[in-house]
Amino acid sequence: MAYKHINSKGIAYYLRKSEVTLRGGKPQTIYFFTKDENGGKGEPCDIPEGRVVIENPRNGFLTLKKQEQ
Repeated sequence: MAYKHINSKGIAYYLRKSEVTLRGGKPQTIYFFTKDENGGKGEPCDIPEGRVVIENPRNGFLTLKKQEQ
């Protein structure tokens, strides 16, 4: 089941991840939020360990950020 977050504007976003290959050939996992729970690219996922969800106060967009220690 995907992580669900409702922002300050009342819009639900779902966390997804996708495996990409960088120019140097190194594989990397990217995380992103979508409005559609079942469609789009990537696969549903939970928040990775050591990350927190941050909301941009100006536009309500969500991002993942490393958790401060």
